[in-house]
Amino acid sequence: MRALALLRDGELRIHGQLTEASNGVFYCTVSDGRDEAVCVYKPVRGERPLWDFPDGTLAGREVASYLVSAATGWGLVPPTALREGPFGEGMCQIWVEADPDAQLLALQEVEEAEPGWRPVARVELGGAERSDSDRGGGGRRAGGGGTALLVHADDLRLRRLSVLDAVINNGDRKGGHLLPAVDGRLYGIDHGVTFAVPGKLRTLLWGWAGEPLTGEAADVLERLAAGLGRDGGALAGELAPLLTPAEIDALRLRVDGLLKAGTHPVPSGEWPAVPWPPI
Repeated sequence: MRALALLRDGELRIHGQLTEASNGVFYCTVSDGRDEAVCVYKPVRGERPLWDFPDGTLAGREVASYLVSAATGWGLVPPTALREGPFGEGMCQIWVEADPDAQLLALQEVEEAEPGWRPVARVELGGAERSDSDRGGGGRRAGGGGTALLVHADDLRLRRLSVLDAVINNGDRKGGHLLPAVDGRLYGIDHGVTFAVPGKLRTLLWGWAGEPLTGEAADVLERLAAGLGRDGGALAGELAPLLTPAEIDALRLRVDGLLKAGTHPVPSGEWPAVPWPPI
């Protein structure tokens, strides 16, 4: 893919830092004399230590998430590569400009989700009424105090992303990590806390919990299972430099478990189901 080659080999130039991010994230361009693209660069040295993930591994997990997304054929993660940069090795990802008019999330002062929306959880309006985000995922806001129902759009793109999140064990799918692009495509970003061995799925996309997987999703999971085969699957080989053998084994088990269950996962009760703040 041309975008990947540009990310890996082009000249990386930093233009500024995204100061809202918890880790070091830089707004950059990458060019090779023929093409140029806007991207984000997250150097390993800028990663904040986490108690439940080994230090220095978040960039690799972002790349691994892209590889799994690419293997699904859904293209839900922007092209992402690991490379050297001005601050050392890090993750580079193509920048996606979000559509400011897209409506993916909302807070509704109702007991049941309105038509076209899927319920996530009830939230306190004092802590979650902000419906914009750092790079996209726009929503609507309910007014007043008390509580409201947090909902997401009943959207096939989100449903696909919910399956990908279950596969990669995404521990932080917030609204700000949803990028509805101006061309109508949907992307997910910020996949540093993924691929843990224990179940850590924490997401806003619980709207299909317990419902049967689509036939399309089942076919995708079958392809992932083949690519993760213990006897030399291509995807497993791509992931080997980025994840531990135990993490790849856990990935296989999650794919197999989803196929056997045939349904979207439900919250386990052993881990907070919804990230906070959710937006």
